[in-house]
Amino acid sequence: MEKILGKWSTEEIEVKDPGLKRYINLDPETPIHNQGKQVKEPIGANVNIVERLINTLMRGGTGRKISGKVIRHKGGTGKKSKMYKNVKETFEKIEEETGKNPIEILVRAIENSAPREETTMIQRGGIKRHQPVDTSPKRRVDFSIRNIGKSVAINTYNSKKSVSEALKDELIKASNSDSSSFSVAQKINAERIAESSK
Repeated sequence: MEKILGKWSTEEIEVKDPGLKRYINLDPETPIHNQGKQVKEPIGANVNIVERLINTLMRGGTGRKISGKVIRHKGGTGKKSKMYKNVKETFEKIEEETGKNPIEILVRAIENSAPREETTMIQRGGIKRHQPVDTSPKRRVDFSIRNIGKSVAINTYNSKKSVSEALKDELIKASNSDSSSFSVAQKINAERIAESSK
């Protein structure tokens, strides 16, 4: 049986959130670097979740805005092979620190930081207001992965902290539903705004 990144099996891992099962691809036979072969189909179910994480880290997400400029974390927009090595190093650190399968930690982090409700802006008669809406499963996964990437961008900007160290901290905190995790805090904030808009 093939293993993700050549080291970690996904046989025992189960996605506990039934809504997200279709969008968290744990198939080890799906290549981590598919070179855009999924573009003819909607992105989500056919891209390995580890590849989606690597792609997000390459883009980096937005860091702190300084005088209108968006700062990206160091090394975030470089080669995919560099981010591949960073993610592998992160997973090794997670396994060493927690004794658990790092792919399972990633899945729990995504589940715990995926909001169930958000708001959209509705305009009636020149008045804008927030309207609460249920978040689609695909958007929940996108939201979660994007905020994990943003967390790494923010924590490595102007810092000695490495990408792998920042990612390790974020994934472990998010997998434990720790509100000090950036991605979990963003989920709580989105759900709070939706609740107050009802």
